[in-house]
Amino acid sequence: MRELKIIKPGLLTTVQDAGRKGFQQYGVPVSGVMDHYAFEMANLLVGNDAAEAVLEATLLGPEIVFEADGLLAVTGGDLGAVFNGEPLPLWQAVPVTSGDKLAFKGIRSGCRCYIAISGGLQVPVIMGSRSTYTRGNLGGHQGRALKAGDNLSVGDSPLPAAALTQPAEKRQITPAYQYAKEITLRVVPGPQEDAFSTQGLETFYQQPYTVTNECDRMGYRLEGTPIAHEAGADIISDGIAMGAVQVPGHGMPIVMMADRQTTGGYTKIANVISADLPLMAQAKPGDILRFTKVTVEEAQHIWAARQQEMAAVKKALALNPREETPPAHENTPSAHENTPYRKELFRFRRGGRPYALVVEELEE
Repeated sequence: MRELKIIKPGLLTTVQDAGRKGFQQYGVPVSGVMDHYAFEMANLLVGNDAAEAVLEATLLGPEIVFEADGLLAVTGGDLGAVFNGEPLPLWQAVPVTSGDKLAFKGIRSGCRCYIAISGGLQVPVIMGSRSTYTRGNLGGHQGRALKAGDNLSVGDSPLPAAALTQPAEKRQITPAYQYAKEITLRVVPGPQEDAFSTQGLETFYQQPYTVTNECDRMGYRLEGTPIAHEAGADIISDGIAMGAVQVPGHGMPIVMMADRQTTGGYTKIANVISADLPLMAQAKPGDILRFTKVTVEEAQHIWAARQQEMAAVKKALALNPREETPPAHENTPSAHENTPYRKELFRFRRGGRPYALVVEELEE
């Protein structure tokens, strides 16, 4: 049986994937990974589907013994990974065989790392996801953070044997993010921006804020200059997106994250853009945050550019030949076969099942 054995669990190590989507109307949080970029890159490096389940470790990493052959990749924050006693390069896939050991010496940068192995972690799928929501004792491994002595099953590796002998340069990437102690986050205006005074808005965009010790997968409490409201901080509860910046009556912002509640009754001054959420996810107590405003259109362009970069990385890695085989319908003549067009393929999973979507963009 292909397994991982947890010798030491670290501070907080959980099984996570892209999240439990489609159930917020029932009060079920999305959960899933905090840093989607590092998560997807870890999976792509080892030849998995980008949404396969991985381990997310926070601040202090686990000690793991592998009883599965394949590829291993660690991405995200630098928690001092060592593999069989030697420093392990991040953002690179390395061959792993039964008996190999992964451990961590201590944090150097960032806050969270992602541990992926070819085949992915095979915990039960609950509501379409393998992610762990510890507050609800839901998903992952028995609905909780890992403990010493836990064993996790690993799926069959999707890789051909030749992938394990590829040169190192074919199994590594240069990450798009660097994790610093001072972070500038781009945000779009929140739905209650008009609830804040002019002075309050100037404070938010001009003053630095420090991440407090009250920061976890649910949200980050910040401290700094209080943000003034125009009238009050309470609203009729409405939905909360990941990266929403709530400001209660005391004026100190709270950035909501993966395990956030589905609705909330505090004014939201802004929302961190999707492309910068990985930076927010890697912030830790004592880090300094600054916020700068962009338009929704600018945020969309930034996100589209990031997606193109990730598509290029996926193509360059090309660890799994099956990923390069187009679905049958791509060879079917298009209704616009006499018209120049660009074709783009998107692969995704929903409810645990793989899908492929082909988008054809006509060129006028």
